[in-house]
Formats: sequence, C-alpha cells, structure tokens
Amino acid sequence: MIITYHGVEAVKVQFGDTTLGFNPVSKKSKAKGTRFGADIALQTLNHPDTNGVDSLQYGDKEVFSITGPGEYEVGGVFIKGFPSKSNYGAKELINTIYTVALEGMNICFLGALSSTELDPKVRESLDSIDVLFVPIGGEGVLTADEAYKFSISLGPKIIIPIHYGDVGDKDALKNFLKEGGAEKNGAVEKLTLKKKDLADKEGEIIVLNTV
Repeated sequence: MIITYHGVEAVKVQFGDTTLGFNPVSKKSKAKGTRFGADIALQTLNHPDTNGVDSLQYGDKEVFSITGPGEYEVGGVFIKGFPSKSNYGAKELINTIYTVALEGMNICFLGALSSTELDPKVRESLDSIDVLFVPIGGEGVLTADEAYKFSISLGPKIIIPIHYGDVGDKDALKNFLKEGGAEKNGAVEKLTLKKKDLADKEGEIIVLNTV
C-alpha cells in the first residue's frame, strides 16, 4: 500500500492496480485542485474542498463514487461509512467517517470531523485501526489538541494528520506534533506499508509532504 497526501484532505491510496481517492479538492475550491486518477472515490463532506470526485476521472474508466454512510464492496475492497458531524464552512454538515479493509490492513479516514462526541455505535465500530487519517486544522474541524487526544483513544498503529497548512490553523501541524512528542519527526513524500511493518507500531505519527 502506497499513501500520498495531496493537500487539504485529499489522500491517494494505491494497492496493486487499484487506487482510492479520499476527499479530492474540486475545481471550485480556493485550494489547489486534486490531479490524479482513481478507481474508487470517497467523499466525506459536500464542500468544494472535499467534493471534487469528478477530478479523479481518467480516460474512459468510470470512478466508483461513495458519498455517504453505508456498506460497500468494490473489487474486493470492503468499505463502511458512518455518519458524524462537521462545522466546516461555518455551518453544520453531515460528515462520513470511512473505514476501509484492504491487504490485511484497516484504514480509518475521519474526514472533516469537528466533534469527538460520536454515536456510541459509531464509536464501537472504529476499532482495530492500522492507519488513521485525522484533520487537525481547527476552524470547523478538530483542533490539534482534540485531534491528538481523539486519535490516541482509537488506538491506531499509525496516525497521519491532514487538513492543515493552506487551510485552518497555520500552527496546527507544529502543535499536533508537540502534543504527540513528535516534534523531530520529519515529513516524507510517501508512505509505503505492508502488514508486517505495523507489528511494532503504536500511535506513531507520520507526516506526509503535500505532493
């Protein structure tokens, strides 16, 4: 599995011949648009910063689009979406938290989550997480402090912060790393993972450069 970060909340996950795209930035956003093709597009929030599903279309291949809660199976990829709340864009919206099972690993993508108060049934469903993507920028999503504490409570092997830099709190990443005692962690261009790589990890923060 190869993971790259494309700004705001846009994340690309490749495994074999399949590519997943999470929260692609649309052309209507003030942020830089997302430019990569995907087989499956997952949108957590209907906002220009996260709903650019059409930008993941390439050639004649249709993108399988998932835009809300439910259970899905696409080409051997098992996906579950759970409802939550977001105040991104200064109004309350439905945000979908996604869990994805692939290559023996479990991904959890929190999207534009703004509150750690989840429905108990949703909270119970977020278990055995290997890779967690968490928004840290405040201003409608979790703050750095909230994001770190909530991330640790979910018990992931790896934590990858998203939604910082050009959007939200400019000091969000610095504060998040400080919360996690990971100020010396350098950013990487991409993260390549196999199941065996997770054996000795517990709440490790990995920062990805925007590509």
